[in-house]
Amino acid sequence: MNIQLTALHYVYLAFIVLIIAVMIRRRDTTIICVAGIMTIGLLATETLSGSVAGIFSSFIYATKELLSTIFIISIIVAMSRVLIRTGINEVMVTPVTRFIRSPQVAYWGIGLIMMVVSLFFWPSPAVALVGAVLLPVAVRVGLPPIGAAIAMNLFGHGIALSGDYIIQGAPKLTADAAGIPVTSVMTASIPLVIVMGTVSTLTAFWMLRKEMKSGSPVHSPNVISGTVSTEPSSSSEAVSTSLPTNQPVQRQAMSPRLQKAFALLIPLLFAVDVILMFVLKLQGGDATALIGGTAVVILIAVTLAAHRHAGPEETTNYLIEGFQFGFKVFGPVIPIAAFFYLGDAAITELFINPLPEGSHGIVNDLGVALAGLVPLNDTVGAITMTVTGAVTGMDGSGFSGISLVGSIASMFAGSADSAPVLTALGQVAAIWVGGGTLIPWALIPAAAICGVNPFELARRNLKPVLLGLTVTTIVAIFLI
Repeated sequence: MNIQLTALHYVYLAFIVLIIAVMIRRRDTTIICVAGIMTIGLLATETLSGSVAGIFSSFIYATKELLSTIFIISIIVAMSRVLIRTGINEVMVTPVTRFIRSPQVAYWGIGLIMMVVSLFFWPSPAVALVGAVLLPVAVRVGLPPIGAAIAMNLFGHGIALSGDYIIQGAPKLTADAAGIPVTSVMTASIPLVIVMGTVSTLTAFWMLRKEMKSGSPVHSPNVISGTVSTEPSSSSEAVSTSLPTNQPVQRQAMSPRLQKAFALLIPLLFAVDVILMFVLKLQGGDATALIGGTAVVILIAVTLAAHRHAGPEETTNYLIEGFQFGFKVFGPVIPIAAFFYLGDAAITELFINPLPEGSHGIVNDLGVALAGLVPLNDTVGAITMTVTGAVTGMDGSGFSGISLVGSIASMFAGSADSAPVLTALGQVAAIWVGGGTLIPWALIPAAAICGVNPFELARRNLKPVLLGLTVTTIVAIFLI
């Protein structure tokens, strides 16, 4: 598989290196990303006007790709806001607090529940379900919001999505591309997913616990907006970490009977959603839409019950508050996502196809070129598959490059037994990097629900995920 690299590929790679370097220094990358978009546009169109127009067009493209995530986060925040003001959230989470009594239990409990839900419905809708219900409890017992976000990321977007044993979207894509049965890829991925998940979650937990014991400020530096007490004394304080306000929560009077009724009804409605997802086989965007619609219905019902005659106006105010929060969170992310989307399908949609014939997109071409630079044997192949999978995941999708990963795995496989292992390894690497643990705009659902900075969350996930990939690659070499 010979791919001709052009100036576009090298410029894109140079800007990736520059963006990573700027991120490491914890500086804003918006200007760098805009410069990258403009440079690529200039090379693609060979006109200054096309280059400048490409900046705006890429922003529109990124916004369209992220719009469903922006909406679900905004709606969930709006719903959470009215639940806090009416005190329903406190009544709703009281039974759960009997089981979650320590930050350790909160971390592993949130993670395991997130993993199970994500296996059936994928992580995006799972984040909304798990975060809205369990975040207040977790923070109340001492787990910082960043810890809850890490748990949801690693268990949901990492473990559940990289194995994808129920929906089987990921293993089917990689297996078809590698020309091997889906069952063989799934079987080969089991030990790799277990090792990757165990190493990354234990490492993240150890780092988090070490910070908490040392008294490091693990709360306030990570919050997107607002101020968080390091010792929340109530669940209302806990939930406020995910809400767009620096002001104290203003209580809205509601009778205890009505509070209990809604506290029972709301989890029941979301439970019905879960049943409908299973019965109707709703996945991805469809599942997210069902949860989002349910949240809007809950928002309207609670607001009308609490505010009565002022209910219609207050409903609009809650929605405005939620959408202000959503777009404030995504504002700095859209320029970065716009640049990285150019590495995949966006470049051919925004510009008249500037890539050479046979190209699979800039990022995937770079992955193929990398694979062509190393000798064909199982050990080097395992290392290369991990790196290639990680590179193809840098567009923030996780799924866009795994077909290519399967094709490359078939090239490196020295035997029929090694092909499934290499394919599964590339799949795990691509999804862990791009599916929502390291790329900031891919992990925004968990970051926004927990009220933490997505870039800080990505930074905290970096060491656990890289260590996990290293150990998993070593294990894969022995399995081959």
